[in-house]
Amino acid sequence: MLLKGKTAVVTGASRGIGLGIALALAKEGCNVVLGDIDLKGCEEAAKKVQKLKVKAFAVKCDVSKKAEVDSMISSAAKKFGKVDILVNNAGIFPFVDFSKMSEAEWDRVLDINLKGVFLCSQAAAKSMKEGGRIISISSIASIIGFSGLSHYCASKGGINGFTRALALELAPRKINVNAVAPGAIDTPGAASDEKTRKQTVMGIPLGRMGTPEDIANAVVFLASEKSDYITGQVIVVDGGWTAK
Repeated sequence: MLLKGKTAVVTGASRGIGLGIALALAKEGCNVVLGDIDLKGCEEAAKKVQKLKVKAFAVKCDVSKKAEVDSMISSAAKKFGKVDILVNNAGIFPFVDFSKMSEAEWDRVLDINLKGVFLCSQAAAKSMKEGGRIISISSIASIIGFSGLSHYCASKGGINGFTRALALELAPRKINVNAVAPGAIDTPGAASDEKTRKQTVMGIPLGRMGTPEDIANAVVFLASEKSDYITGQVIVVDGGWTAK
């Protein structure tokens, strides 16, 4: 097992990519703290993780609120004695035309998607020791534009820049900081009609939508010792979409 005895905190872990990451880390022997605003869903997710013979518990956490983030990280450290891995996965992507976007709609996306990464990373880094890992879930929307998602694209572009800067600051402490940028992933939050799905798949060189497991596999690699010499990078996992 690549991560036996390690402790990870995963945000936005009640379903989709977050749950896939939590399960993948658990399969490698990692204890997992699952954070989400949906406590009931997160508790159900934690039960699935526990079936993999590791310790896991759920915490209600709005990542845009510093007090809640600090409480989540301190709970993890108190329960397991340390935090080795942080996965910043929580995020939202409400489609809104730029011309109709309100300040509140802009702020909400940036608060959750970008400020949340800052708050969680800052809190977790305080308790991390040498060998710690901070992994944020970015998006190919940080590289290419998507109509109706200007706030989302801005937030994910911010994650990329934050990842590179934080990697430099934490390198002296031997804490690696990286990001994974998913393409089109088949999750409940990204559900669409069959016509839209077919059009999306046509634009993916590998000819299929990605799965939460595809992203989770990249996260496991970055969380493990096999990525010791990788920091400040954004790894794109998109089936070749952005290679065109």
